[in-house]
Amino acid sequence: IIHVGANPPLIGILFRPDSVDRHTLDNIMKTGEFTINHIAASHAMHAHHTSARWETSEFDACGFTPEYSQQSKAPFVKESNVQIGCVFVERQEVQANGTIFIVGQIKEIRLVDSALKEDGFVDLETAGSITCSGLDSYHTTNRIARYTYAKTDQKPEEL
Repeated sequence: IIHVGANPPLIGILFRPDSVDRHTLDNIMKTGEFTINHIAASHAMHAHHTSARWETSEFDACGFTPEYSQQSKAPFVKESNVQIGCVFVERQEVQANGTIFIVGQIKEIRLVDSALKEDGFVDLETAGSITCSGLDSYHTTNRIARYTYAKTDQKPEEL
């Protein structure tokens, strides 16, 4: 998952080459919508299991509950504390290796109240979000600091 831009709010997802069925990619292309759901450490194994080549619903097979909103056709993961609903914008193939880069515009963000700070910052540690590296390694996050907007004429200050 990659931040692509703030205005409009864009986010990107990189998919492996579609040399085999890529159900998530297919669903995005068919429906024009998708969701991104942050998972807590207690659900890491179940989230990893969704990467198997399922022929049935990943929700049912991996123990997640689909949740819908008025603004999104694509289901959210009810067990997620940060849910992002997106509309498909564009698809690019990376020529170097055949991976596929999808860009979506964020149209809805749902999260637990405790994760939203007064200045609009989303605190991922409070939300319990985890991250991954590679295909199979999962990690908790630990914020080092938040800084003011970087400018050439002054050093950033810690917020």
